[in-house]
Amino acid sequence: MHIGAAMFFTDYSMSPGELGKALEERGFESVWAPEHSHIPLTRKSPFPGGGDLPKRYYDAMDPFVSLMAAAAVTKKLKVGTGVCLVNQRDPIQTAKLVSSIDQLSNGRFLFGVGNGWNQDEMENHGTDFASRHKLVRERIEAMKVIWTKSKAEYHGDMVKFDAMMTWPKPVQKPYPPVLVGGAFPYGARRAIRYGDGWMPLRARAAYSDVRALFPKFREMAKAANRDLATLPLSIWNSTEDEGELKRDQDEGVERVIISLESAKADVILPELDRWAKLIPKVA
Repeated sequence: MHIGAAMFFTDYSMSPGELGKALEERGFESVWAPEHSHIPLTRKSPFPGGGDLPKRYYDAMDPFVSLMAAAAVTKKLKVGTGVCLVNQRDPIQTAKLVSSIDQLSNGRFLFGVGNGWNQDEMENHGTDFASRHKLVRERIEAMKVIWTKSKAEYHGDMVKFDAMMTWPKPVQKPYPPVLVGGAFPYGARRAIRYGDGWMPLRARAAYSDVRALFPKFREMAKAANRDLATLPLSIWNSTEDEGELKRDQDEGVERVIISLESAKADVILPELDRWAKLIPKVA
């Protein structure tokens, strides 16, 4: 089982390159960067974590720029969006970003995607909150065509473009894995429909441990004729609990991802050092 680490990269956190090198040196598999283009001062939808929105959400750097900085100073560390808000991004330009970072990292990119919760943020991008799920699906379908076809075209209800050519294509074939975030059952259904893996939070208001939902997820995948081998599971927000990690491993989880503070090395490195002792026990 792999261990990854996520951070909201800001001007007051460790830099992506600094964290990337530290993670690779300690045996971590991947580094993850979230996305918020901006935070409106109105709030139609509550923060899923409850309470006030943490400052780092306002301050987050662009994930693709951040991850490229980490990829440039590492050799094996995978770099992933956790998550890219596809509903707020042009699919043609985003397809090029994904291909470019996969090329420049020599096939180390993981495309974590989500449909988002912040209605005001989406609406500033011209996205209708009610139809965002369909929009994301069509955009991802369109990007898959761009990544795999020399002459790409897509004609959906919400995403449409005639035949065109764009390069580069990704190193990973047919394309970097599309890992779908989101809660059960809707996020799980989206992962089964168009994803290459599901990566839920370990706990949400509706459940205390996502592992209890894995049997239902696997039943849904089989009913949809999806090979479970093509739908690996990643769990977000893990803690330094060896027993819990081994239970994840026994459950067939591919990776767990820890969430780090947006802080400097003096705070983060001791935590990474503790994790470095756990990693060999579950790898």
